[in-house]
Amino acid sequence: MITLLVPLVASAQTDGTYSGYSPYSVYGIGQLHQAGTAWNRGMGGVGIAARNRRFINITNPASVTARDTLSFMTDFGLTPKLGWVSNDGKNAYHTTFNIEDFVISFPMWNHTAMMVGITPFSDVGYSVSSSYTDIYTGKNSFSSFGNGGIYQVFAAAGITLWNRLSVGVQGSYVFGNIDKSASQRYADDTYLSYHIGDSLQVRSFGVKAGVQYEQPLSTTSFLTVGATYRISTGIGGHHLHYLQEGSYYKESYEDDLAGYDVRFGDELGLGLSYRKADNFLVEVDYTRGDWRKSGFELVQGFSNKGDRTFASSVGQAVRLGLEWTPNRNDIRYFLRRCTYRIGAYYDQSYYTVDGKHVDAVGLTLGMTVPVFRYYNGISLGLDIGQRGLVPGQLKERYIGFNLGFNLFDYWFQKPMYE
Repeated sequence: MITLLVPLVASAQTDGTYSGYSPYSVYGIGQLHQAGTAWNRGMGGVGIAARNRRFINITNPASVTARDTLSFMTDFGLTPKLGWVSNDGKNAYHTTFNIEDFVISFPMWNHTAMMVGITPFSDVGYSVSSSYTDIYTGKNSFSSFGNGGIYQVFAAAGITLWNRLSVGVQGSYVFGNIDKSASQRYADDTYLSYHIGDSLQVRSFGVKAGVQYEQPLSTTSFLTVGATYRISTGIGGHHLHYLQEGSYYKESYEDDLAGYDVRFGDELGLGLSYRKADNFLVEVDYTRGDWRKSGFELVQGFSNKGDRTFASSVGQAVRLGLEWTPNRNDIRYFLRRCTYRIGAYYDQSYYTVDGKHVDAVGLTLGMTVPVFRYYNGISLGLDIGQRGLVPGQLKERYIGFNLGFNLFDYWFQKPMYE
C-alpha cells in the first residue's frame, strides 16, 4: 500500500466522523491514546503514583483504593481537537470530537475497591490528497484515507495493605475496526488507475498490574512511588485485503490475524509523586513500551511500507505534572476553591519511519470547577503540542480541549434519628 507521507500535502479535511486525526496514524494500529481522564491529561498525563480520593485515576489500578469509604464516583470525558499539518510551506487543517472515557468506581469490602469503564486505546484518522502533472499521463491525482480505532472495556480491582501498600490488577477486552485505503487516478485512460486497501477487525484480551507505596513524611505530606506493567498479548481478528486496477482486474483475500502472530507491546510505567494535604501534588512519570515483537511488518494494513521503511520499535514517554488548590474551604472567593493544573510531556512513538522515531512534545493546562456538594466538579483542560520533530518529517501541530464531568456521592448510608 502506498504510504501516506508523500512529499506534497495538498489538502486534508475531515467530515467530523473521525475519533482522532493524525497523518502518522497510517502506521501500525494508529496513534496510541494517552491514558487517563481529564484530571490526568491536565497534568501532562501523569497518574502512576497519584492517589486522590476526589478523582478516578485509571492509569494505575492500584489507585482505585484511594477513596472515601462509602464513595461512589463516575467520570465522563469529551475531547474536541484542532490540528494542522505543515510540509514544504503547505498546510492542512482538521477538527475532531471524541468521547474519551466513561468510568465508574465503587468500594467492595474493607480496604478494597473496584472500577469499570471504557476508553480509547488507539485512533486512526487521516484523509490526504495530492495532484501532479506528468508529461506522459497529464494531470493525475493520489488520495489516501484511513478511519477507525481500537477501544478497551476494562475492570480493575485493588486492595490496600498495612495502610501504605496498594496493589491492583486490571483485565480488559480490546476491540475495534481499522480501514485504510489509497487510490491513484490517471487522466490518460491508457494507464490503469487503481484502488487498494485493508480492513482490519481487531480483538484481544489484556492484563495490567499496578502497585503504589505511600510513605508519610509528616502528618500532611506524603511521598508515593508507583509502578504499572501491561503484559504483551496476541491480537486476534480478521483481515481483508483488496485491490482493483481499472475495471478489468480485481483481487481480494481474507485471513485471520492470529495466523500472523501479531501482538500488542508490553508497557512498564514508573512514577514518583509528592502530595501535601489535599492541596498540592507534583508527579513525574516514565513509561516504556516494547513493540519490537508486534509483527506489524508482516501484515498489510499495519505496516503500510510504501516508499518508507516502517519498523516496530520501543516507545517511551516522560511526563511531568502539578496540581494546586489555593483553599478548598474559602467562603469568599470561588476561584480559590478551584483546582489548577499544569504539565508537560515528551512522547516517542512505538515505531520508526526510515529509522527515525516520530516524537511529540506538549504543554497541558487544566482546572476543576467545584459544583454542588461533596467532590462533584467539571474538569477543563488544554493540550498544546507538536508531533514530528525530526527535520524532514511532517509537522503536526494540535490543540486539544478536555472536558470531564466528575460525579461523586455517598452510598449505603444509614441515617440515624433520635
